[in-house]
Amino acid sequence: MPTEIKVPQLGESITTATLARWLKHKGDAVAADEPLAELETDKVTVEVNAPSAGVLAEIAVAEGDEVEVGAVLATLTEGGGKAKPEERPAANPSGGVNPPPRPSGPVARPAAAPPPAQAAATHAALPAAAKLMAENKVTAAQIGAGAGKGGRITKGDVLAFLENGAAAPKAAPAAKAPRELDAGEERVRMTRLRRTIAQRLKDAQNNAAMLTTFNEVDLSAVIALRNEYRDAFEKKHQGARLGFMSFFVRAAIVALQEFPAVNAEIDGDDIIYKHYVHMGIAVGGPNGLVVPVIRNADRMGFAEIEKAIADFGKRAHAGTLKLEELTGGSFSITNGGVYGSLMSTPILNPPQSAILGMHKIQERPVAIAGKIEIRPMMYLAVSYDHRIVDGKEAVSFLVRIKESIEDPRRLLLDL
Repeated sequence: MPTEIKVPQLGESITTATLARWLKHKGDAVAADEPLAELETDKVTVEVNAPSAGVLAEIAVAEGDEVEVGAVLATLTEGGGKAKPEERPAANPSGGVNPPPRPSGPVARPAAAPPPAQAAATHAALPAAAKLMAENKVTAAQIGAGAGKGGRITKGDVLAFLENGAAAPKAAPAAKAPRELDAGEERVRMTRLRRTIAQRLKDAQNNAAMLTTFNEVDLSAVIALRNEYRDAFEKKHQGARLGFMSFFVRAAIVALQEFPAVNAEIDGDDIIYKHYVHMGIAVGGPNGLVVPVIRNADRMGFAEIEKAIADFGKRAHAGTLKLEELTGGSFSITNGGVYGSLMSTPILNPPQSAILGMHKIQERPVAIAGKIEIRPMMYLAVSYDHRIVDGKEAVSFLVRIKESIEDPRRLLLDL
């Protein structure tokens, strides 16, 4: 009896995903737990595995299509089989999450643009989009062509329409063909994760009264402490390396406990204060920036924090972070210094009210007790939502971090 392969549960509040690519073709023999396809959500890429050994008999969803949790992706039958390249589903002209393994070129999604005579036709809506349209009494004719394959309307198209009204730009206007590519150009569709990152960053700018305050910190004491105890630390804590991040995490925790508004969030007309610190650590992955969360970081020591950060970094590059690890942060830290950034203004990670930006350590002359000395200095930045965090609080918060880093003994004495 055929076994249906369905879209699995994707995590809290996530109901849809994009079928990024098929890893197997129709007619292929597959082993139990072997990956069949990749689903791209707003946060991570998720593999769908075969529940048992068999043959991939039918493929019901094309690459690039949006699917809901529980939707049937394919059917699996018992028995042996072999790959049938001629039956491989047509590659999505718009590209996928991993363009290199698939043919690429100046493809302009011709299937998404109907003939001129059909330019005014009503476009079909995907299930999640149709539900949202019905709830808000919006018609397909009002939205027009969507970003889905063949001009189908996606949930994102409906949300954009509801947010901006009739003036909302159409993601793929039927009457307007994509720009023709010049020699040396290639069109690759943005991944779902990249589109979500772009939307969230723009939402942060539009919705929050965002300001940034700067300071600089002398890392001489931290570097000296790290050099003195690095080997002993690594030996005692089973290979955990003593980096700079654990100092900044601990310093931020101390400052957050002193200035709780920086660790809070706005919910309508209320402020939600959090008596814990779920620390988000921005990590660059192959598909963009992700922010895994160290839960209850305020209860952790240096070694636990270092191990958690190292684990996040490895799994971010491997694409194996879990959805639940990317939600629920109360404050975030991003380190542009690993890429050479000397100074920047980090953008909030909603619904959080603040984010700390670290930067490159650079030796430069500073005045110390009336004398010029060369010190390892770093610029720090805190971006904050002025609706909930006052300027005095933000500046004092950053000064507290500076004091803890310049005299790390304060962290040990809880000062």
